[in-house]
Parts: sequence; C-alpha cells; structure tokens
Amino acid sequence: MRRLPSVLALALAAAGSALLPGPAAVASGLPGTSTFVIEDPRITESSGLAASRAHPGVYWTHNDSDDGPYVYGVDSATGRTVARVTMTGVGRPRDVEAISLGPDGQLYVGDIGDNRDGTWKHVWIYRFPEPERLGDVTVEATQFTVRYADGPRDAEALMVHPKTGRVYIASKHKETGGLYEGPERLSAAGPNTFRRIAGVPWVTDGAFSPDGTALTLRGYLWARTFPWRDGRPQGEGERLDAPFQGQAESAAYSADGSVLMFGAEGPRSEVLALPVKPGGTASAAPPRPGATPGAASPEPAPPSGDFAVGAVALAAATAVWLGLRALFRRRA
Repeated sequence: MRRLPSVLALALAAAGSALLPGPAAVASGLPGTSTFVIEDPRITESSGLAASRAHPGVYWTHNDSDDGPYVYGVDSATGRTVARVTMTGVGRPRDVEAISLGPDGQLYVGDIGDNRDGTWKHVWIYRFPEPERLGDVTVEATQFTVRYADGPRDAEALMVHPKTGRVYIASKHKETGGLYEGPERLSAAGPNTFRRIAGVPWVTDGAFSPDGTALTLRGYLWARTFPWRDGRPQGEGERLDAPFQGQAESAAYSADGSVLMFGAEGPRSEVLALPVKPGGTASAAPPRPGATPGAASPEPAPPSGDFAVGAVALAAATAVWLGLRALFRRRA
C-alpha cells in the first residue's frame, strides 16, 4: 500500500492521541480478548488480523509487502509469535493486505492491494487450512485470481462470511470506494469476478461478527458497524469510538465475538481491544440525525463526523509543526 507521508503521519499521531478517545485495554479476560503488543521484529507492517478458532488466544497476521509468502500466528497473551506459515504454490505475493478465517476452517489471505491506484488487471486470494498445530510449517495453498466487474481498483479489506463462506472485498477510495461480493464459491480454474453491492469510504480493513449478523469496517479515522441481512449491509451503520492508531490497518472480532481488535502497522505495534455490545457493535455513538434505523442504503455516506475530528486534529498538529519549524529557523 502507499505509505502516509512521514510528516503527515507524525502530525496525525500527535494530534490524534490528544483529541481522539482510546479503548478499554482489557475486555472479558477470556483468551484473545485483551490488548497486546506484537513483539516479533519480523512483523513491522501488520496489515491484517484474524482470530484463530483452533488455537484460543492466537491471532493470524502478515506483513504488507516485501516480506514473502508468510503468515504469522501471534499469542495475544504474550505478544510472541508461536507459528510462521510459509505458503507454497502461490508465486511471489505482491501486496498482501488482509486475512480472514472462513467457516470451512481455512484462512483466506488477500493479496489485493494495488500500489498503482487500481491498474493491475487482477489480484489474488490464497487459501489454506488453519494449521492444527502451532509452530513453523510449510503449506500448499490454493491461489484464486480475482477481477472486478467494473475494472481494477485498490483494496485492503477482505472478509469471509462466517456462515455462508462467501468472500467480500472493500476497495479503498475516498469517493468511489465500494463493497464487492465474490461468487458463491471461489474457483481456481479461472478468474473470479467480484461485483459491487454497496458504496463504502476509504476502508483499510473489515470483519464479520462470528454469528454473521454484523460487518465492521474501519479506515484511518473512522470505524462503523453495519447490520448484515440478506447478504447486504443495512443502513449507515453505527459509528464506533475506535482507537486512533495512525497507520490503522486491521480489524477483527475475537473468536467468541466479545471484543473487536484493532491493529496498525509499525514495529511492536499494539492491537487494541474494544468490548462489543449485543448486536456486534463496540462503543457505538448514536446514529446521525435523520438516519432510519435498519433502512437499506446501498451507498452509505462517508462518516463525516470522524473525518471532521481528524481534520481538526491534523490542523492542530500542523500548526504545532509549523511553529516549531519557524522557531528553529529563527534560532538558526
């Protein structure tokens, strides 16, 4: 993916930490429901997150790009890597952005990023069974070719529905971002066409609740949970008080659905836990005035309130940075 400019990232981080609320550090106390830090020095660009069902408390993650065909299992109790899966049969990954666990017990890895702003004619999904034992292992993965019905685009979010097994991808664009539905079953025999079913703004990751009734999507400055009915997100969703994490790249429900986990890129990155209320949402703010609860909305509006807060934060940080630069110049 394209990195945030360094000055912008620092400004956002500084202002965001001061102006945006943080999450509760501990939720239910069950395995995999507490905040933790990824300790492995090899994981510097954690870009996706999926809770293991076979190994309570373990989360699967991966680096963004320039790493190789690797998936890491991290123990949330210690932050240490307890497994590294090497995928074979998939060639060299290009821009891995997401990971999700399907109802078939298989991990789906989304090599769906596009650093050329949506010019690659196709992207890939890799699939392999979740390892029965933890440790370093090599697996033969199945590779699926993905194309979009309305042309190439950049994407960072891949979600597998926990009941139907259908795969969804959310593209990343401020104005034309969309949620795309894959075929009922993926095929390795030829391209799999994903079709747009809803509009969504600038998504960096997403996850279905374990019972399949809610879809949570996140961006750099926002997160929303949408009721999921009849294979579609409903309404405008509920805004979450998600943590500000700068290069916010991942979201996942814990295996028991009691918390939402939010992660970010960077060395020793922190994965933060937010308790989930009944219905699949976490720390939800009231819906915007005029929104009809449960009403279908094929084109959800961008979460303007969150972007407004982000804009204020960025402006404050920029003012501080400009002031310090002027001070240093006067001293020089």
